[in-house]
Amino acid sequence: MGGCFSWEDPFHRRILLVVMLLLVLLCHSVCQAYSMNCSIRFDPLPISHEFYLPGDLVISEIVSQVFLLYNLLSFMEQPTQIVIDEPISVPKNYQHILALAFAVKEINENPNILSNLSLGFHTLNSYYTAKTTYKATLSLFSAQQRFVPNFKCHNHNNLIALIGGCISEISANVAVISAIYKTPQMVPNEAQQHIGVVQLLKHFGWTWIGLWAVDDDKGDRFLQTMVPMLDENSICYAFIMRIPKWNYVDEMIKYVLQRVEYYSTVFREKANVFFVYGEPPSFQVLRMLIFVAPFVELPFRGKVWIVTSHWDFASHSIQKNWDLQTFHGSISFTVHSNQPVGFQKFLQMVRPSWFKRDGFIQDFWEQAFDCFLTTSKEWEGEENKTCTGEENLESLPGDSGLPAEEGAQDDQRLRELRTFSLDKRRVGGDAMAIFSGQVHKFLRSIVFNNSAGDIVHFNENAELVVGFDVTNWRIYPNGSVIRAKVGKLNPQAPFGKKLTIHDDQIVWHKSFNQGLPVSVCNDNCYPGSSRKKKEGEKFCCYDCFPCPEGTISNQKDMDACVECAEENYPNQDQTGCIPRGLSYLSYQEKLGLSLAVSALAFSLITTFVLATFVKHKDTPIVKANNRSLTYLLLISLLLCFLCSLLFIGQPGKGTCLFRQMTFSIVFSVALSSILAKTITVVLAFMATKPGSRMRRWVGKGLANCVVFSCSFLQAGICTLWLSASPPFPDTDMQSLKSEIILECNEGSAAMFYCALGYMGFLAIVSLLVAFLARKLPDSFNEAKFITFSMLVFCSVWLTFVPTYLSTKGKYMVAVEVFSILSSSAGLLGCIFFPKCYIIVLRSDLNNKESLIRGRK
Repeated sequence: MGGCFSWEDPFHRRILLVVMLLLVLLCHSVCQAYSMNCSIRFDPLPISHEFYLPGDLVISEIVSQVFLLYNLLSFMEQPTQIVIDEPISVPKNYQHILALAFAVKEINENPNILSNLSLGFHTLNSYYTAKTTYKATLSLFSAQQRFVPNFKCHNHNNLIALIGGCISEISANVAVISAIYKTPQMVPNEAQQHIGVVQLLKHFGWTWIGLWAVDDDKGDRFLQTMVPMLDENSICYAFIMRIPKWNYVDEMIKYVLQRVEYYSTVFREKANVFFVYGEPPSFQVLRMLIFVAPFVELPFRGKVWIVTSHWDFASHSIQKNWDLQTFHGSISFTVHSNQPVGFQKFLQMVRPSWFKRDGFIQDFWEQAFDCFLTTSKEWEGEENKTCTGEENLESLPGDSGLPAEEGAQDDQRLRELRTFSLDKRRVGGDAMAIFSGQVHKFLRSIVFNNSAGDIVHFNENAELVVGFDVTNWRIYPNGSVIRAKVGKLNPQAPFGKKLTIHDDQIVWHKSFNQGLPVSVCNDNCYPGSSRKKKEGEKFCCYDCFPCPEGTISNQKDMDACVECAEENYPNQDQTGCIPRGLSYLSYQEKLGLSLAVSALAFSLITTFVLATFVKHKDTPIVKANNRSLTYLLLISLLLCFLCSLLFIGQPGKGTCLFRQMTFSIVFSVALSSILAKTITVVLAFMATKPGSRMRRWVGKGLANCVVFSCSFLQAGICTLWLSASPPFPDTDMQSLKSEIILECNEGSAAMFYCALGYMGFLAIVSLLVAFLARKLPDSFNEAKFITFSMLVFCSVWLTFVPTYLSTKGKYMVAVEVFSILSSSAGLLGCIFFPKCYIIVLRSDLNNKESLIRGRK
């Protein structure tokens, strides 16, 4: 098996132990079956540290209050077991012994819990090694004072439950034996702690952390679970440091010194948060690292240490003067506990002679108070102070004693044991075996409140369902340690509400100046920018780039900028969206109001001109050039000014439908009237020539025909437009980023430009005819005025087209309104201003003689 089996492998070691145990038991059974005189003897290492209290029912406990330092085993030399022959105490772990003693005392003194039965306990030390843990566990299943597992020689083995060690490896080693006897161990599930740590990291925005994991199978499983969980929550690790699990001082120091350069790099990392997965022995490696740091110039900086419930900032007796300030401000998840009533009073009873069967108190007392008991023969002759036996436990520093903040877990898991209705008559025979086998089933249904006020229950896997306290460790220069509860983790709470943190109650390491520690790969990308991953680095390391135009980022570290909704637009800093205003040519703004006032003013002027012409309808200047066409032209110009008002105001279904139609038809009537007046003038002068055939065309019939036919053709175009694709209200979201343009969609752009082109055609024809008739001899010849007015008209509308196409929103409408007003005003002024001047101011010229002189 040399190539397959390894004694260093815990799994292989446990399998071999179970096989050996089964062989021993089989041999012993064969001997008894054949009445053979055979005996099986064990020569185990002595376990001198134990605490036994007899009872009808017994709860056993494996603790790690004392340990020994061993040499690293080697096949090159004769092995020795102990380097330091004096056991080293972890004084703080003595609280686990006292907690069980207090719980048993409370149960026995309460007649309502176990009537007619007494509860005892049996505590053995594991010495932090697998072989002594196995030995201690087998001893618990043997008759008292006789190492004969699984047999009841003289005293009954009435063990009903087993409390494993504070270290998971010890609990696992205990489980190898306890599983055979179906004796329950009760521990909370650590998976909830990992979820809590991730939520804690997200709560504070820590995305760049260091991972420390014990270098064994549990550390491997932790990393396999934790790394994907971090990735899923956008958290990266800067490094992974494996912590060796040694109890060999020389090897520990050698390891630290060999890796000084690597440790220097780790502590210079930008990661200010270290998540540590390990147990007290692993913590001692870090203690050693900190201890040698000043000698090898390690650049220790303040960090936030996050640890799980396995961790404990406890000092060994040889470490009492070692500095712990590096861990000040650490955060841990500890199993929820409250101070049970009466525990502090119970502590006051503890003295070196308080119980004869307590094999732990001597080492604890001497190493905790740095004195020697007079009963200790080992210390005779030493020049050290002697313990009085009256020292106060509450005076001990927090890292080595039992401070009030620490609390004790009042283990009243057996409160409901009376359900089984056991009394002394059932203790004999196989009652205990039956009872022990029922505990697993019983634990799945038990729910009760302990004396500390907490609800205790187990899940379907007989695992203790318990919450965790978020603890802030405050370590002071005098060595005192205070555990302050700053939050809680409730596994039963809904998702997103499992973790509760009181930020203002947390005390950070002094290097952070009481500000919130920052632990990121690089500075945050603030709103208005987005992050882009750096090539070849983890996703938590990135560069920041400003958001492209038209997009925003309103949170830190956004992966991409986003566009605002259509009804919003980005602000100047591109950090948020602002509601877009409505844009249209309104009467409330200066531009719209000025155009509306201009339209009304020109309408009044046109009305005044029309009234003047009506009043002087019998004068030669009014009668000349077809008085009816003059009235029709003035009325159409009046309507042209008024129709511009349809373009001002919020576009509606009615205004959009009729404004272009009204404008096109009215303007066509005006241009047709001008064309008819010009043609009438030309025909009139042609008819004056002797023998001319044009006389039959001169008259109102031709003029009316021209006006009707030209206007009817434009009306036909508009009718086709309305039937095919009529205009409708619409919104333009694209042209202006800060406004929503309310506009009238023309429906068919082709029909719009067709109607506009037809008006241009009429204007050009009128211009050409008037240009040809401009020099005809007549005092009241309008041809020259029409020519000039049509030049103005054509200039306006030729300028309108490119200007209209190059503007957006309300300014596009304003351009069209301005073109309507200016072209209409050009026609009104150029044609009728000279005539009004004669009618109003030079009435002496408005007579027949002047008309005759003009013709000559």
